Amino acid sequence: MGQVLGELTLAPGAVRTTNMPGAGGGVAYAHVVAQRQTDAALLVAASPGTTLLLAQGQWGDLTENDVRWLGAVGAEYGVLAVAQDAPWRTLAELLDAWRADPGSIVVSGGSAAAGQDHMKVLLLAHRAGLDPRSIRYVPFDGGGEAMTALLGGFVQVFSGEVSEIEGQIRAGRMRPITVLAPQRLGGILADVPTARESGVPVDWVTWRGFFVPGGISDERYQEWVDALSRVASSPEWEEMRRLNRWEPWLMVGAEFEAFVRNQVLELREMSREIGLIR
Repeated sequence: MGQVLGELTLAPGAVRTTNMPGAGGGVAYAHVVAQRQTDAALLVAASPGTTLLLAQGQWGDLTENDVRWLGAVGAEYGVLAVAQDAPWRTLAELLDAWRADPGSIVVSGGSAAAGQDHMKVLLLAHRAGLDPRSIRYVPFDGGGEAMTALLGGFVQVFSGEVSEIEGQIRAGRMRPITVLAPQRLGGILADVPTARESGVPVDWVTWRGFFVPGGISDERYQEWVDALSRVASSPEWEEMRRLNRWEPWLMVGAEFEAFVRNQVLELREMSREIGLIR
């Protein structure tokens, strides 16, 4: 995003990108709320991992109302995959194995426990009639480490996003079991059934978006909305999205703010439904 903002001259001067790790984005979120609430030059990346942690109350008193939600400019979908030599070729076969012996299957993911890679599997298990508490999940610091654990035989299933596994599929090392999309995807995953096709009504859209500090003016907020819309419609962003293997998914301004608030409510209810929070 920083690169395209610069190429389209939508930002004054160079765009500096800073990574602020900690608490799945919670440290950065708290920093914005406490110290940069009126910084109109600040743009902060977000995803369903952000809304999930807000929904679960994992950032203390911080809520979705502390910032202004700007928009999303791309998305990818959740996926479950196994090693190429794994015995399961379909989601139904994997679910049967889970039912027979839940403790024999361990899932890896690049998010913390109760984060979105974990949540996908818990929700899938719950909707398939399995006890989510029986699912064994090992968190890693990123999708690369989680896939390494799978390929090394330390876990049996990988939970992540489509873009993470395409290289391993082409190399013949991993096999996707299901995609958590409303309909089948194209390209190398064109033949992979959705969870819905397998009788489990679960979608997981990993949107890629941004928020800005809650104290900026309406005028500055609208300038950001306009800039994000221009980025999303540009050939430069189309190429960037292609390189990152993201699907088209554009929502900005008031529509996106309403979407985020509704998603927080939905994720809070899902988390209660599967026993993650009370």
